[in-house]
Amino acid sequence: MMNIQSVDIQTLLPQRPPMVMVDRLVSADEKSAETVLDIRQDNIFVEDGALKTFAIIENMAQTCAAQLGYADQYIHGHNDVRIGYIGSFKKMKIVDAPKVGETVLTRIVVLGEVGDLKLVSAESFVEGRTIATAELTIALSGERIEA
Repeated sequence: MMNIQSVDIQTLLPQRPPMVMVDRLVSADEKSAETVLDIRQDNIFVEDGALKTFAIIENMAQTCAAQLGYADQYIHGHNDVRIGYIGSFKKMKIVDAPKVGETVLTRIVVLGEVGDLKLVSAESFVEGRTIATAELTIALSGERIEA
């Protein structure tokens, strides 16, 4: 059985450094995923020792991308991954900004799919406390990138 944490996150995402907002895949399957992001001072979205709000949204979106990439490669056996874009987000609630030195665990669950749209529930945690929740609509573009 494959160790999911040994998967190179870069092979699952269309983003490239310094825009990558997930460090490791913790778990993934056809309908869900968990990733972690270590907040470091050199992160381009850290200001005054904390991660900016829009970077938390991007972290959620990239967790969606990691799930999609994992499903494409490791469940469906493709050599490339589909590209998706945030179509919308709603019910966004951010209660705290993660600080440098903290680790964010983000969990997404695909609630439903219609054509090329996915409705996803996302939650982000630091040390077990919820720091952000949202629902995202991800629009799949039909484009693919080489894994």
